[in-house]
Amino acid sequence: MMPGLEGVIGANVNQLTRQFGSPRLDVWEGDARKLQFSGSACVLDIYLYPSATGREPQATYVDARRASDGVDVDRAACVSALRKR
Repeated sequence: MMPGLEGVIGANVNQLTRQFGSPRLDVWEGDARKLQFSGSACVLDIYLYPSATGREPQATYVDARRASDGVDVDRAACVSALRKR
């Protein structure tokens, strides 16, 4: 696991909303789900997939970019910035 993403990768929707608040976007694509959180520092997309059929989706991948121009930013720094708001 990438340093700084502890508590995000493997987390479920309830655990993520406790850390970051209500998502700006909550999109289902089949059994996968994408939550988007944003702040002045960055936009964070968290992708959740079930580990097995019928299981609750858990975060497996994180993508982060600047809100102003969409340029990729450090994912751990974005997680940290959004947790502090």
